[in-house]
Amino acid sequence: MTRSATDGAAPRGRSRRNFAGSRPVMDDVARLAGVSKQTVSRVLNGNPAVRAETREAVLDAMRSLGYRPSRSARSLASGRTRMLGVISFDAARYGPASTLTAINTAAQEAGYLVSSIALDTADKDTVVRAVDRLSAEGADGVIAIAPQRRVGRALAEARLDTPLVTLDNALGDGTPMVSADSRAGARAATAHLLGLGHATVWHIAGPTGWTSAEQRLASWRETLEAAGAEVPEPLLGDWSAESGYALGRGLARRPEVTAVFASNDQMALGVLRACHEAGRRVPDEVSVVGYDDIPEAAHLLPPLTTVRTDFTELGTRSLRLLLDRLDGTDGPRTDPVVPVRLVVRDSTAPAPAPR
Repeated sequence: MTRSATDGAAPRGRSRRNFAGSRPVMDDVARLAGVSKQTVSRVLNGNPAVRAETREAVLDAMRSLGYRPSRSARSLASGRTRMLGVISFDAARYGPASTLTAINTAAQEAGYLVSSIALDTADKDTVVRAVDRLSAEGADGVIAIAPQRRVGRALAEARLDTPLVTLDNALGDGTPMVSADSRAGARAATAHLLGLGHATVWHIAGPTGWTSAEQRLASWRETLEAAGAEVPEPLLGDWSAESGYALGRGLARRPEVTAVFASNDQMALGVLRACHEAGRRVPDEVSVVGYDDIPEAAHLLPPLTTVRTDFTELGTRSLRLLLDRLDGTDGPRTDPVVPVRLVVRDSTAPAPAPR
């Protein structure tokens, strides 16, 4: 169940009562939503038998009234709703989408339902509304797929009163985090190209403010410096094939460019097209490495050398870590850092001989 966080307007056709001076209770929610008190309780407990439109009406009434359920009102006999919340950003991209799918699968196997909210923007108000909604639904815990630093700051300020686990974003307050080893991946990609005899490696980085992009850029630079290689000025893309193509066109016109490392596969795909249009043969004249190993990477022309991120493992480990918190386990039973692996294909080759 994936939704976008929106402002909490009162349900259509119903007028909002003024509860100034008194705290709204479950009866008030039931009255405004036009349902029974038992139905409100089922929504709070994550009962899957409640129809989607009824569930939305109850949640809209909660937001309209500013209702915050007590633990006794929202808990099952076990003291839990058996429902987990997931906040994701840029959910259409391969990585977040694959991670979300893995979280859903692992949660179902553990006997939990998942309520996910896909954010279109990363501003504080939007993040806070998403947190409020999951809190109103009675989520036992929340996983935040939070790839941008400003999302992390907003989460830290939202003061979520349920256990939280983040992906790829350390909040700085002890909140558990799971992440892929972006530094190791960038180091492996850069070292691979240097090992093929390329004098240096140009880098198309992801956008500023994204933790994975910043870590890959820093590791690329450190690897070049450690090898005594020139460090070219990095180019900033936006994760899209279009940005990789636009930046790749400039690189393809420069004969000294023989190796390019892009921070994701989509941008690498754009570089491949730019090289093709410029008459620069890949990998004979230019070697290209991507990142993530999207399913299409092995079927590009040429097949793309890339760093494989196991997004399924990322989602599964984040779910395990959250359940550890809910169970009160001392220390995580799973490594919070997911290893990555360089997958060598036909888009890289030894550096061409100097002309």
